[in-house]
Amino acid sequence: MKIFSFSPFGYEGALVNVEVDLRRGIPAIDIVGLADGAVKESRERMQAAIRNCGFEFPPERVLISLSPADLKKEGAGFDLPIALAVLAANAEKNGELDFIKEPVLVMGELELSGNLRPIKGVNAAVSTAAACGIGICIVPEQNADEAREVKGVKVYGADSLENAVRALKDISFYKSGNDNSAEDFIPEDCCLVDGVLFPKETEGFEYGDIKGQYKLIRALEIAACGGHNLLALGAPGCGKTMALQKFPAINPVLTLEEAQTVTRIWSLAGLIKPSQPLVRIPPFRIPHQTASIEGICGGGVNCRPGEISLAHNGVLFLDEAAEFKSSVLQMLRVPLETGNITLCRAGRTSIYPAKFQLFMAVNPCPCGNFGSKTKICLCSAKSVDQYWKKFSAPLLDRIDLRVYVDNEEKNINSDSQSREELKTTAEIRQKIAAGIKFMKHRQNMKNAHLSPEGIAQFCIQEDASKGVLNAAINRYGFSPRLTASCIKVARTIADLDQSEKIRPLHMRESVEYHKLCCNMVPELD
Repeated sequence: MKIFSFSPFGYEGALVNVEVDLRRGIPAIDIVGLADGAVKESRERMQAAIRNCGFEFPPERVLISLSPADLKKEGAGFDLPIALAVLAANAEKNGELDFIKEPVLVMGELELSGNLRPIKGVNAAVSTAAACGIGICIVPEQNADEAREVKGVKVYGADSLENAVRALKDISFYKSGNDNSAEDFIPEDCCLVDGVLFPKETEGFEYGDIKGQYKLIRALEIAACGGHNLLALGAPGCGKTMALQKFPAINPVLTLEEAQTVTRIWSLAGLIKPSQPLVRIPPFRIPHQTASIEGICGGGVNCRPGEISLAHNGVLFLDEAAEFKSSVLQMLRVPLETGNITLCRAGRTSIYPAKFQLFMAVNPCPCGNFGSKTKICLCSAKSVDQYWKKFSAPLLDRIDLRVYVDNEEKNINSDSQSREELKTTAEIRQKIAAGIKFMKHRQNMKNAHLSPEGIAQFCIQEDASKGVLNAAINRYGFSPRLTASCIKVARTIADLDQSEKIRPLHMRESVEYHKLCCNMVPELD
């Protein structure tokens, strides 16, 4: 029997082989293999746990080897595998060969009493073990459901060292992965709308309560269907942040393939909840304006995931985006383009997935009153220009939907707004579900992720629609990237209308969402 553990580093991590040798000499415990302080301290924890659980601790000198030797091992998750390896070596020395023969992955932190505490990265560890052909795992009971979300692995959730030893002797204690793994299975916190899964409606996520912001809600509808990035520009208090924070209610649930990747990242960050071992609800991350580059992109000694990776297959919402450091905003350009981020630390490299939707809420100027018909802007032209220089042209080119939220218009027209414009969350979901189904009959990816070849193949335009696009390019100076973005948004609008071809009205609406911010300052009609 071989006992393996897991050393987390970045997104990938590595399996660690735990070996024990009992030899003559003064009783002592030696650990080799680049163990950090927490791993070295496991000598005392596992020795006390073994004796407090009623097992015999070997009277010989104990040598514990963690290989590969050149890989640094960190964390308290090595307590349980080291303890089990010591007991297995002692049993073999005494001729008690009653342990299972298969290789097994073991993770867990021991208390002195022998009880087990939950740890981070269990889902990532079990996924790595399964990829290497290890089909048996022993993890803390609190992490068992998380581990069982990995297919093809038998998992035992132990609450103590004594039960973990029992599991090493009898494979019947292990349970296979979750049986509810079919795509058509509806989780408890989700509901089915016209064949598309959405999170269950909860209090505070009703779009029917928002009056006077039809254009912004329409843009969110398009973003949810096509996976597009969005920028909401408006004065303080106009309701842009409130509308954007309701977006999780209309964002479709992740597929099983998408959820597995997100769950692995959240497991490494220690964010998995026992009630939600598989993350099916798309992430919606709202970092603070003081966040550093490391906090957003990830980093640290072990290359921990940053906000953009925690938002993978979900949304990264930057509220008051102009208050973030310019370096942080510019760092987003490459992940938005490639869908991943490469982190390099201490001579090692890790690649995290980072395919996220970027939502930004921005004021028109530092004081927020630029363009207002009722308030006076106190900002100089230079300060407004410097304010908008934080958003470079390459970053704005990657924003598919730009919406100006007019506070005065909301106040004037809120009482007279037509019933057609005032949409509830349920109505928006029905529209999005129909658009997604129409899109999936044509392709297996969201429109925002279409390549140039995909645009040529799937974004078929009517001749009049091409004329609308060419006129917009000449008038507003769209870059090639912005032109491609305009076509993809028009394709999503056409999907919402169940149209095979992009019509002129679809392209005109798309152009309206792209012309704002073309000159780095808000264009107000």
